[in-house]
Amino acid sequence: MRNASMWWVMILIMLLIDLYIFIAVRSSLFGYSTHRNRVIFAGIYWLVTALSFSVILVVPRLPASGAGQLGRSVLFTIVFALFLAKLLAAVFFLVDDLRRVAQWAAGKLFSANNEVSEVSGADSDTISRSGFLTWLGIAAGGTLFSSLIYGFSNKYNYKIKKVALSFPNLPEAFKGFKMIQLSDIHSGSFTNKAAVNRGIDMILKENADLILFTGDLVNNMAVEMKEYIDTFSRLKAPMGVYSTLGNHDYGDYHSWSSAEEKKANLDHLKAVHGQMGWRLLLDEHLPLEKNGAQIGLIGVQNISGKARFHSYGNMAEAMKGAENYPFKILMSHDPSHWDSEVNKKYPDVDLMLSGHTHGMQFGVEIPGLRWSPVQYVYKQWAGLYEKGHQKLYVNRGYGFIGYPGRVGILPEITVFELT
Repeated sequence: MRNASMWWVMILIMLLIDLYIFIAVRSSLFGYSTHRNRVIFAGIYWLVTALSFSVILVVPRLPASGAGQLGRSVLFTIVFALFLAKLLAAVFFLVDDLRRVAQWAAGKLFSANNEVSEVSGADSDTISRSGFLTWLGIAAGGTLFSSLIYGFSNKYNYKIKKVALSFPNLPEAFKGFKMIQLSDIHSGSFTNKAAVNRGIDMILKENADLILFTGDLVNNMAVEMKEYIDTFSRLKAPMGVYSTLGNHDYGDYHSWSSAEEKKANLDHLKAVHGQMGWRLLLDEHLPLEKNGAQIGLIGVQNISGKARFHSYGNMAEAMKGAENYPFKILMSHDPSHWDSEVNKKYPDVDLMLSGHTHGMQFGVEIPGLRWSPVQYVYKQWAGLYEKGHQKLYVNRGYGFIGYPGRVGILPEITVFELT
C-alpha cells in the first residue's frame, strides 16, 4: 500500500513539473505567436506527456525476461530520460522566474524613487533574457535526452583498458604476469548473445595468464545464466578462472516465496560458476604458483561499507593462513570495502580488485576530466586508486543494469601486467 502511494506521489510530482515546463515554454517562446501555433504546441506537448504516463502504467505489466525485459528497459529509459531532461530545463526556467520576481520586487521597492526608471528600463530586455534562458534550458535538457538515447548503442561497446602495476614485493617469477579482470556481467540484462561473444573473443585474444571475475554474474536469479553458460565457459587461462560474488548474486532484490527458495537460487548460482569451469572463492584463499614462487589470491563474499547493502563476507576468515604469501591479491566486489576495512586492518593486501559501481554507466572520462554522479556516493568509483603501498582497481563493469546503455563510461575489460 505504501509503495502504491509513493508511486502516485511520484506521478503527481512529474505532472506538476510537466505543467511548469509547459507554462514556461508557452509564455517565453509562444507568448507572441499565433493562436494556431500555440494550439499545435500544446497538442504535441500533452500528447507526448500522455504517452509517457501510459508507458509508466504499461511497463510494469511487460514480461521481466527476454524481449519483454528489453522493452521494459528501453521504454522506461526513454520516459526517464525525458523526465530528467525536463527537470534540467526546469532549473533554467526557475532561475529566470526568480530573476523576474527579484526584478518585480525591486521595482516595487524603488517605485517612489527616481531609480524606478532604471529598474523599469531593465524590463525592456525581459523577453530576450527569458527567451535566452528558455532556449538554454531546452538545449541542456535536449542534450541530456539525446545522450541517454545515444547511449543505447554503447551497451556492448567493450573497451580494453591496459594497466601496468608495479610492486616491489612481487616475486621475480611473476614479473610480466598478465591477468584480466571482469566484473558485473549482469547476464539478465543481455539481449544480444553475438555481441557478448564478441567481448569474449576480445578477452581470449589477450592470452592472459589468469582471469578474475569480481561479482554480479546475474541481476537477481541464477536462471538468467541459462543462455550464457556456454558463452562464458569459453573463458580459459593457463592459471585458471576465479570468481567471487556481488550484491546482486544473493537474490536480495527479488521477492521469493520462501527463504528456502532464495537459498536454492544462490546454490544454483554457485553451481553455475563450477559448470563454467570457474573456481568460486567464498571467504577463502589459495596459492598461485609459477616457477616455484607463490602469490596469494583471496576472494571474499560481498562486503560493503554502505549500510544499504548487505554484507555476507568474512575478511578475517578469508585471510586465515594467508600470512606467508609475499604478495596478495584480493577480490572484493564492493569498493567501499577498501576504506571500511581493507586498508585499515589488512595492510598486507597489495592489490584489491572491485567493481559494483559501473561508473553509473554515465559520466565523462577525458584527459584532465573524470566525472560521474556516482562519485558523490563512492569515493573510489572507477579506475586505479592508491594508499601507501596498497592499490585498488575498480572495474567499470562488463554488463549493465537498469539503464540499457552507457554514456561516457563504457563496458570494460581490464588487462593488468604486474611488474
